Amino acid sequence: MAAAESLSDRAALFVVGVNHRSAPLALRDRLFFDDDGLVALLARLKARGVRQAVALATCDRIEVQGAAADPPAAMAAAIEALCAGSDVPPAMLDAQAYRLTGEAAVRQIFAVAASLDSLVIGEPQVLGQVKASHRISQAAGMTGPELEAALQAAYAAAKRVRSETRVAERPVSLAAVATQLARDVHGDLAQGSGLLLGLGDMGALLVEHLAQAGLKHFVVAAQQARRAEQAARQLGCNHASIAQLEDLLPAADVVVSAEGAGTFTIDAAAVTRALRRRRQRPMLLIDAAIPGDLDPAIDAIDGVFRYDLEALENVAMEGRATREAAAKDAWRIVEEEVAQFLRGRAERAAVPALAALRKRFEAERERVLAETPGTSAEEATRLLVNRLLHDPSLALRALAAGDGPDDPRAAEALIRRLFRLDTEE
Repeated sequence: MAAAESLSDRAALFVVGVNHRSAPLALRDRLFFDDDGLVALLARLKARGVRQAVALATCDRIEVQGAAADPPAAMAAAIEALCAGSDVPPAMLDAQAYRLTGEAAVRQIFAVAASLDSLVIGEPQVLGQVKASHRISQAAGMTGPELEAALQAAYAAAKRVRSETRVAERPVSLAAVATQLARDVHGDLAQGSGLLLGLGDMGALLVEHLAQAGLKHFVVAAQQARRAEQAARQLGCNHASIAQLEDLLPAADVVVSAEGAGTFTIDAAAVTRALRRRRQRPMLLIDAAIPGDLDPAIDAIDGVFRYDLEALENVAMEGRATREAAAKDAWRIVEEEVAQFLRGRAERAAVPALAALRKRFEAERERVLAETPGTSAEEATRLLVNRLLHDPSLALRALAAGDGPDDPRAAEALIRRLFRLDTEE
């Protein structure tokens, strides 16, 4: 690709990459780039002549969105740049990558920003990831008018999707459900505290997500004290002996139990005593163990909300169904925004030609007046009309005679539309 490519109106949008539909996770993992890696990737793209590009690297996709005068060459350069920063052979990536240009590229850029091209439709963090990659590209000097316009329009489309549909309204993963439930029960989690009982993988996963959502004050308690201490270090929280459970429960706004010992770690009586010491402040108890740790009799206690894995999965399935139903409305919005963007782009592209046409007409008018001083208005206008029609007439005759690849009927239809020749007026 020529390094002399300029940021001109001729630059066309393109998208090239792999996602969860086109390539397996193993390949996407090998192509993953952190922020520093994205900066290096953009530098490799620039060295190969690509001047406008944003690089996205998430668990769902590794994708380059850009604009170039020669999109096929730019996409080939992007494949080379991606492989140069990984151990993936170019032939392997070339076989599994998708390449989009024109309207298809615009639709992809909009769909990604609106979280409609994600493994989980409506993922709230996707738009943030796109904007973060956009900022990295801006800092690297890799954005230009065509790509910038497309991204800003994509953000507007994503905002409409969020505000006009339910595509991101319901949580769809167990961790997201647990986090939403915690917020529903306690509101702002920043001032809350949690308790993790046991060392099951699901329990640790839920705690990590709750911590990311703002619940920072956690205590880990387990039968194996050394393992509890190790888990606490990994999670960045405190640890305690499970023998202290009677005192640990009243301090916990959210309890995640993952012992799986086959007996109830917490029974209804223990929860009743804890609630009394909490002065009836509500509690959320999540049973992340199989078999369960929490006595189902807890459900009868007012102010205590118990969820096991099956209940979490049911809520998640409802969320998925809601998002899938809302996706149709979301795609309708995206299609509307894509059409509006392309229409506006086409209108702007016509402005230079219209300006040139106006300039040409004005020059001919001045030439006629200069060549025929003192002539009547009727004669001057007749000469002007003849001169303005001279070149179009020659071009139409040449088309009609088959001199050129264009369809003469299409040219005639365009002229009739431009000058309203088929109207009564």
